[in-house]
Amino acid sequence: MIGEKEKHELVKEYAELFEIDADLDRLVSKIELLSYINPINIEKEKNRFFASKYTVEPDFKYPKLKFDSYELHRLFFSQRLERIQDDRIRKLYQEVIYYYSNMVQCIETIGKGKNFYYNSLRVYGTPTEKDVQNARFILHFADEPTSTEMEKVFSAEEAKHYFEDFVKQYDFPLNIKFSTHIAAEAMVSNSTQSLLIKKNNKFSKNQLLTLANHEIGVHLVTTYNGLLQPLKIFSNGLPKNVETQEGLAVFSEYMGGALTLKRLKELAYRVLATDSLIKGYSFADTFDLIYGQYKLNRDEAFTITLRAHRGGGFTKDRLYLSGLRKIYKRYQREEGMDNMLIGKVSLDYEETIKYLKSLGLAQPITHQSYSFNAKLNTNKTLDFILNNLK
Repeated sequence: MIGEKEKHELVKEYAELFEIDADLDRLVSKIELLSYINPINIEKEKNRFFASKYTVEPDFKYPKLKFDSYELHRLFFSQRLERIQDDRIRKLYQEVIYYYSNMVQCIETIGKGKNFYYNSLRVYGTPTEKDVQNARFILHFADEPTSTEMEKVFSAEEAKHYFEDFVKQYDFPLNIKFSTHIAAEAMVSNSTQSLLIKKNNKFSKNQLLTLANHEIGVHLVTTYNGLLQPLKIFSNGLPKNVETQEGLAVFSEYMGGALTLKRLKELAYRVLATDSLIKGYSFADTFDLIYGQYKLNRDEAFTITLRAHRGGGFTKDRLYLSGLRKIYKRYQREEGMDNMLIGKVSLDYEETIKYLKSLGLAQPITHQSYSFNAKLNTNKTLDFILNNLK
């Protein structure tokens, strides 16, 4: 962590850069996509969809925008980047602004069908043929026998106590909130440094370990590491950071002994669900693929379908599996993970991170992801799968 004196010297030397960085920080605090993308009437539409024998398209409603999107675009593009002397850093900030602007376009078109879908494609891309082949490869494996660790017996309140206990090994606070408006069982809100837990949800022992390694062991670690960096872009996020961040988070599940074949299959189903968007599938079509053809139970099939179709077609879920594959390959090559834990960053920007470090504009990480050194996976099937992903 950088001392006050060194930070003062840096700010003096790179005054224009820090001014633009602070400006962007103020603007970005308004645009957390995940707080807008989750429908506010999930349960009602789920019941209606099930009652219709899976034929009526759900009519999801979304939270209202809390900012003026046109004004935000204008403020992003009014940043005078020519004041940044260093060509490499100026180019980075240009890419960051385009990325944030794309994110605003995503948020302002949520619930507007194809408009949102095309904006989502710009930010998150689409599954490649290789991704789809990897997903199908995973789904070929026979399900493993279920154990008592998979039984959903813990309440949201008990989950809260579990996470509070888990975080004691880390040197940062854990702010927990309950929510009824999230598609996941739990998720991190980067802007409020909070762990949101789905209210009225039941959790299994394995799920708690999975979520702890995923949400606390990576997402909160990178949130707090990012906040300790001199530049705010590390906590707000570099372009295309989702694939790397989710890859690290699922890798943390694997190293922490929480990853199961069932969970890996869930990531595979997500790839097929996002791939179905490209093929023009409706909500009911995608649900039929996952529930009717692949025989996943209907509640889980609904959640996977919802995650892909929310907003009008959200392709983010394709990135978990490809991210895991990239991080696992990195681990096999014995390359360190510290640069990837420095904040909300992407593998694509590693050389830039090293360059910023050489200038003192990026600092070594304060918080480690403890599971990375634990190596607790004992499931040989998972090893075989991860070693054979294309």
